[in-house]
Amino acid sequence: MKNDHLHELLYQALETELGGVQVYTTALRCVENKDLKEEWQEYLEQTHKHVQIVTDLMDAFGLDPEKETPGRKVVRHTGESLVKAMEMALKSGEAGAAELVAAESIVLAETKDHLNWQLIGEAAKKAKGEEAKALKAAHKEVEKEEDEHLYHTAGWARELWLDSLGLKAVLPPPEEKKHVTTAIGAARAQQARAQMH
Repeated sequence: MKNDHLHELLYQALETELGGVQVYTTALRCVENKDLKEEWQEYLEQTHKHVQIVTDLMDAFGLDPEKETPGRKVVRHTGESLVKAMEMALKSGEAGAAELVAAESIVLAETKDHLNWQLIGEAAKKAKGEEAKALKAAHKEVEKEEDEHLYHTAGWARELWLDSLGLKAVLPPPEEKKHVTTAIGAARAQQARAQMH
């Protein structure tokens, strides 16, 4: 395994989590649905915890969490762009528009976050010694929460869009009702939504 690339992954993972705090904080200003607001508040609290978990993980690798890398700058730019998109939608004043943009922004942010944790899990399988233990422990603590963040918010985004189109929506989405934490579960929930109307 290439340690310099693993280190870069950890820098990007930290920046993704830091950006996630900003994305969720802004999304909570956009949300209108009470159930979704409660969910995103929980995800914000979990994301704060994930920042600390990645910081501790970096400490186990002897990495400086303040170090800038080119990839980290790109991740930060993406997060800032998502926040700016939500702020633009808020300024439009159109009912429901900011909530939709917020849901889509979270799906985009959580897609990168989910990928980071998948890669950390794969790296944990190949690492050795104390580094392997640190990677495995962090991955075990965070992975299911990240799965939920991505799959549940994707369901919310889809159903909010359907509702905005005047089509039959299932709110809260089936991913929520079925407590989905896997891609297979998300696919099954989406297929089952037809019976939930």
